[in-house]
Amino acid sequence: MALGAVAEPPVRRRGSDYAQLSRRISQAGLLERRPGWYVTRIAFTLGAFVAGWVAVFLLGDSWWQLPLAALMAVATTQVAFLGHDAGHRQMFRRRGPSELVGLFAGNVAVGISYGWWVDKHNRHHANPNHEDEDPDVGAGALVWTPEQALETRGIGRWMAKRQAYLFFPMLLLEGLNLHVASIRAIIGREPNGGYTVPMRHRAVEAALLVVHTAAYVALLLAVMSPVKALLFAVVHQALWGLYMGCAFAPNHKGMPMPTAEDELDFLRKQVLTSRNVRGSRLVDTALGGLNYQIEHHLFPNMPRANLRRAQPIVRAYCVEQGIPYAETGLVESYRQALGHLHEVGRPLRG
Repeated sequence: MALGAVAEPPVRRRGSDYAQLSRRISQAGLLERRPGWYVTRIAFTLGAFVAGWVAVFLLGDSWWQLPLAALMAVATTQVAFLGHDAGHRQMFRRRGPSELVGLFAGNVAVGISYGWWVDKHNRHHANPNHEDEDPDVGAGALVWTPEQALETRGIGRWMAKRQAYLFFPMLLLEGLNLHVASIRAIIGREPNGGYTVPMRHRAVEAALLVVHTAAYVALLLAVMSPVKALLFAVVHQALWGLYMGCAFAPNHKGMPMPTAEDELDFLRKQVLTSRNVRGSRLVDTALGGLNYQIEHHLFPNMPRANLRRAQPIVRAYCVEQGIPYAETGLVESYRQALGHLHEVGRPLRG
């Protein structure tokens, strides 16, 4: 869907709109780092993550490992949120410490390539919901535009017709998809011999993924039977993928998708394509601060703890500028996302 019917007509000094908002945010001190908050968050999150694996070791060969695998999926996702914050340099201004936390959270703890994710996520932030520029809405297992749907064939077309119903079941495979994509990013090459994904520490990332995989398999097989170990891994990885998908799905799915014909400034490009999710601090924690998607996209390096305070400033400014500001409840955000997926498949069901 083009943005022509959504975006407001150009206003005076449009090019300075974001600068004015940025000054308000800066004057409120919301771009300043929160080292104390992050020390506490890192200690609590990694403490729970390590405690979970200690519990796996102590519980031994028991079927109670399966409920524990579900809890570890939650802990793993919370660690992944730390990697997200590090990738945006919300914790530290310097690249070195940010990369150190990102490599530990991504490659060592979770088992995905930090360098691949940063490259992919930065491209998403640069052009959110842009079919040709945003890797998150490129045609794949799911399609995001009627044009993408009409290009599907075989099993892909069958899935596109029913993708709204298949969305949550397919998220159970998202964890596996992230692991596979990480490996492909590290070893994948172009026909000319160059790597497909730019990465600063390719050898280190490869080694850390090997360490993660070896430690994961060794721990499970050391404390439980092969059958229980396999079931633990299935439950853990499936629910981790589901949780990750549920955290990211409300942010842009079903929002306008700009094309090359839409000329939007930075402020409007980020606000019009993003959706916030209302809720308490529990929602903030469960979604890793991603429920403030508009504020996060406008100020990616803003510490997570400041997003809640930035929201009323950004919302009020959008009202001043006549820019639609999308905000809804969590359940309604999923309804809108699924409604979009269902509508995209309509040409195939005709």
